[in-house]
Amino acid sequence: MTAPPETETTADVCVVGGGPAGLTLALLLLRSGLRVTVVEKSASLDREYRGEILQPGGLALLDQLGVLAPAEARGGHRLDRFQLVERGRALLDIDYTRLPGPYPRLLSLPQQHVLAELQSRCEEFEDFRLLAGCRVTALVEKDGAVRGAVAEGRGGRHTVRAAATVGADGRFSKVRRLAGIPANRDDVFDFDVLWFKLPGTGVPGRAVRVFRDGGRPVLAYPSYPDTVQLGWTLPHRGYAGLAQRGLAYVQEEIRRAVPEYADAVGERITALTDLTLLDVFAGRAREWVRDGLVLIGDAAHTHSPLGAQGINLAIQDAALLHPVLVAAVRAGDVTAGRLRAYAEPRGRDIDQVMRIQTMQARAMLSQGRVARVVRPRLASLVQHTPIGAKLTARIAFGNPAAQVRSELFTPAPQPPP
Repeated sequence: MTAPPETETTADVCVVGGGPAGLTLALLLLRSGLRVTVVEKSASLDREYRGEILQPGGLALLDQLGVLAPAEARGGHRLDRFQLVERGRALLDIDYTRLPGPYPRLLSLPQQHVLAELQSRCEEFEDFRLLAGCRVTALVEKDGAVRGAVAEGRGGRHTVRAAATVGADGRFSKVRRLAGIPANRDDVFDFDVLWFKLPGTGVPGRAVRVFRDGGRPVLAYPSYPDTVQLGWTLPHRGYAGLAQRGLAYVQEEIRRAVPEYADAVGERITALTDLTLLDVFAGRAREWVRDGLVLIGDAAHTHSPLGAQGINLAIQDAALLHPVLVAAVRAGDVTAGRLRAYAEPRGRDIDQVMRIQTMQARAMLSQGRVARVVRPRLASLVQHTPIGAKLTARIAFGNPAAQVRSELFTPAPQPPP
């Protein structure tokens, strides 16, 4: 039997993970004149995604990269509000059009559209290489530092040697595991989520909503082209017991939670496999940097879906790491000490996000008589006080220091006359 081919390439940066964090960072680095190889385990972009909501801060960064307009042109829904609805009454109604521009809105945009545009822009550079359908099996190490990665896939075995390696490969990061970096799991949330999509009911709404009409709370928002993405919450680690009660029970509970979609529930949820379980927890790698290695996105910090923070945090991670990594590679000093210029301030940002999400979960999703009494008061506090306005701005914009540092970009090569 012929052995699979082996290849070896050299790059300035090897990015493992072709999601929003990895491809955003790759594009920033390429535009700064660095050679980048991205390793992605999926062979194509034709796969299932859940995170679709972009906040104003994420929209700004994608626009600065020239990606937002073509991604939105592929199809999406502009949304104006975030609402907490309890028994038909909007306890909380955050109007995004009142936020400062240029992006006073939310955008429900299929993640596939964003990734396709990011990848397309990366492919314009000769110094970009994408190893799709390849799984990382080892890290290249030299003198105690990470100097690349080994990946295997349909095309054989690939060794990528690089000055820096970035783990952007999600909440169950293989890079993190290969580096021997432990991750703390904190079960501060008392819910998990079953995601599913149903046909839209006419003109798409313009709000992200949390319903508390009956039964367990439900997250809902319009999803392109003509569906509604719903996330039915259930007790944390309670899926096994729920599944034992059978499909009919689950259908009835979801109907009770979102009666306006009752007919569609029976038509579209015909097996438990039509539902996708999200195990909700707060996670954090104990180290984000080592010599030659950085973790970003969910590989470094994992969040709940509340507040639609996931994609936005990932994109901002890339923007904040970009100047630090460019300077480190150019100086030939990709040590942990140098990379902490990213990790330490970003860690403080993430601490704040974790606190806000824990508060959101307790305020919006908690059950019981006390919660029902307290919830309207908390909602009023957020809606009508400077404290609430500050929280809303933080959720919407993230860290204002996360900007595209275009002064680091090198001139684009000009075509021959």
